[in-house]
Amino acid sequence: MEKSREIHNIPPLYDKNARVLILGSFPSVKSRQAAFFYAHPQNRFWPTLATLFGEETPKTVEEKRSLALRHGVALWDTIGSCEIVGSSDASITNVVPNDLRVILDAADIRAVFCNGYNRYCRAAAGREAVKLPSTSPANARWTQEKLLRAWREALRPYLTVV
Repeated sequence: MEKSREIHNIPPLYDKNARVLILGSFPSVKSRQAAFFYAHPQNRFWPTLATLFGEETPKTVEEKRSLALRHGVALWDTIGSCEIVGSSDASITNVVPNDLRVILDAADIRAVFCNGYNRYCRAAAGREAVKLPSTSPANARWTQEKLLRAWREALRPYLTVV
């Protein structure tokens, strides 16, 4: 597979009630195709978030958007454009960051989290960002139970989780 220049095609998800911002690095091929966050069917992001809030896993983009916003979660990615091979974060080069101020200036964001390793997270957020274990299927050593424990512990001070 060849490296290609890709532009982030998903608008930030937030409203004035958002209290936490969860950042990925750059959308996967599946997410870029769906034009929404964490669209790969094997990604555990939506099942994890739904479980933390005691809800059913959302299926549609509208259900996912509603789940996040109802619970004070803003979503975006740190990278606005880059060169990448497929969905491989390890292959990312020539990064142009997203301007996260669009969210940080509009909402009372009390904590910023990175979904997995994201070398651009802290710089893009302009403040401390907490690394959470990745919900990616590539992070197979983290079981769903272990992921839930880590995410619950991190989010509990800022959101109402079960």
